[in-house]
Amino acid sequence: MEDIKLLLAEDDPNLGAILNEYLMAKGYKSTLTRNGDDAFKEFIKGGYDLCILDVMMPVKDGFTLAKEIRRVNTDVPIIFLTAKSMKEDTLQGFSLGADDYIKKPFSMEELLMRIKAVLRRTKAHEKQPEQEEYEIGKFTFNKKTQLLKGGEEDRKLTSKENDLLELLAMNLNDVLDRTYALKKIWGDDSYFNSRSMDVYITKLRKYLREDEHVEIINVHGKGFKLLVTKEK
Repeated sequence: MEDIKLLLAEDDPNLGAILNEYLMAKGYKSTLTRNGDDAFKEFIKGGYDLCILDVMMPVKDGFTLAKEIRRVNTDVPIIFLTAKSMKEDTLQGFSLGADDYIKKPFSMEELLMRIKAVLRRTKAHEKQPEQEEYEIGKFTFNKKTQLLKGGEEDRKLTSKENDLLELLAMNLNDVLDRTYALKKIWGDDSYFNSRSMDVYITKLRKYLREDEHVEIINVHGKGFKLLVTKEK
C-alpha cells in the first residue's frame, strides 16, 4: 500500500486508541488527536490524504474543524463520525463538504470499507476531473447533457437518473456503496429515500436492457454494481 496519511480526531480515549491502532495495522499512517483545535494544528502541517472527524469534540467540534480545514484545503476528503442521527446534522455535514458520514456504533470493517471507497473516488476524480462522457457497453452516457445514447432512441435523463448513473459509471464493474449514493444524491439514507433510489435503479435497468451485456446487479449488504461483460 502506498503511504496514505490519515488524520483522526476523536476525543473518546478508548475508541480513539482502538481506531488508530486498527488503521495503522491496516497499513495507513494514522495520527490521532483528541480535540478539534489540536487536529487543526496537526492538519496545517500538511500531507494528509483523508480526515476522520468526530462531530462532538471539546475545544472545537467537528463541524467547526471541517470549516477551517475547507478554508485551507477544498479537496481533502472528510469522513464524519457521530453518535447523532438527526437529518439536520447529516445535511450540515454534507453542506460542509463531507465525503461520508458514519453513525456510531460502527464496525471497524465498515469504517475501512468507507475509507477505501472515499479514497478510490478521490483518486478517480484526480485522474479524470473533467470526464463528462462514459462508454457503457453499446451506450454512450453524457452527464453534462444528461443524454443516454445507443438504444433505439436517445434518452434524456432526469436529474436523479443522471446523478445515479454517473456514480454507477464512475464505479464501473465495481461496487457503488448504497449509503454513499443515498447521502450524495438524496442528502440522507432514510427508508423513504432508499425506496426512492430503488425505483430509479429499476428505471435505469429498463433503459440499459437493450444491451444484454450490460446490467445493474445488487450486491447484498453493500450496494449496486454496473456490470459490463464482454461478448463471447
